[in-house]
Amino acid sequence: MEDANVLDFLRRQASGARYVTSVCTGSLVLAAAGLLTGYRATCHWLSLDPLAYFGAVPVSERVVMDRNRVTGAGVTSGIDFALTLAACLFGEERARRAQLAMEYDPKPPFAGGTPATAGPQLVESLRAENTKFQREREEAARRAAAALQIVYRPCGNSSV
Repeated sequence: MEDANVLDFLRRQASGARYVTSVCTGSLVLAAAGLLTGYRATCHWLSLDPLAYFGAVPVSERVVMDRNRVTGAGVTSGIDFALTLAACLFGEERARRAQLAMEYDPKPPFAGGTPATAGPQLVESLRAENTKFQREREEAARRAAAALQIVYRPCGNSSV
């Protein structure tokens, strides 16, 4: 989020891209480049809220498409993300063929792959284990947003 060369590269690439995309916390990097300001976007649930620092609208969904911005939540949503984008680019039939070809029919061994289904004890335990890292990520996000001159307003009325 704070590497000027990476952020400049992303801005250059995005200027001519048909789609600007990311999965998991990659959306924070796109946001730090100013590429998600004013867009709905998603991210891994532990890092979703800092998207608002950049003027993005955090959405707790596996895949979010807003105009030409496509973001996926946690790592496993990457396949959903890829199939969604494949359907946009090549049509639903080809995306369905790709899904069948890779035998994508998820059946997780346990219920609880989201904060909504995992139960409060497990969610809080994972949050607690990641507190230091998440605090560092949030501080980096605040610094990166300040570098973009984004004014964060918790009610969602961010401005550039």
